[in-house]
Amino acid sequence: MELMNMNATKIGLFGIGLDKYWGQFAGLRHRLERYQGRIRARMEQAGATIIDAGLVDSPDKSQAAGELFAREGVTMVFLYVSTYALSSTVLPVVQRARVPVVVLNLQPTAAIDYAWFNGLGDRGVMTGEWLANCQACSAPEIACVFNRAGIPYHLVTGTLDDAAAWREIDAWIAAARVAHALRHLRVGTLGHYYCGMLGVYSDMTQLAAAFGCHFEIVEMCEVRRWREASNEDQLQQKLKEFYETFAVSPSCSEY
Repeated sequence: MELMNMNATKIGLFGIGLDKYWGQFAGLRHRLERYQGRIRARMEQAGATIIDAGLVDSPDKSQAAGELFAREGVTMVFLYVSTYALSSTVLPVVQRARVPVVVLNLQPTAAIDYAWFNGLGDRGVMTGEWLANCQACSAPEIACVFNRAGIPYHLVTGTLDDAAAWREIDAWIAAARVAHALRHLRVGTLGHYYCGMLGVYSDMTQLAAAFGCHFEIVEMCEVRRWREASNEDQLQQKLKEFYETFAVSPSCSEY
């Protein structure tokens, strides 16, 4: 069996908005998409493949995004609250994806420059500027809907360039990679437990149910037969696969 690529983990990302806004506030949609692009680029640095469903701003797009994530087999979904959006366009995405969801409440800046903001004069322009900075206004509604729907979630709060927030996001991506690895893992179990030590038993059924991994129970005689049938080149090639997969780089000749 070929070893899996640890960087093959797929992470879903989608932003939210309201399609009625785009015709009212010039440049707002482009600005929010630019923010989402920054998030995607930063998340890709963590080594995951990002499945970006774009800016979800209507029920139709919500359903399509959820189906995209399900089809691509994402391990986790990140919901970027880019501006105010109706919770009815959020829930279908997560319901169809059926994976853990992390809500990103990330503002463009730590605070609005209110002296500049109040000097804009035009109420329409001011409202558009406020909508580009109102990520936190949707967070309570989203949390309420998820709670009522029985959907677990985690909330990350900060700014787009907040180091503390990104440490938390990176930790979630690392957790998704572990979950992906476990789900595709094939575990070899050699031999049997000593019958008197009841405290050391592992329940393979529960482990497989919780993590999705597969167990192969083998005997020592089988391992010996495989070892005797393998030449040195094959052994070195398999060791090389392990080193490359798990980012370990010692010389194979040391083992």
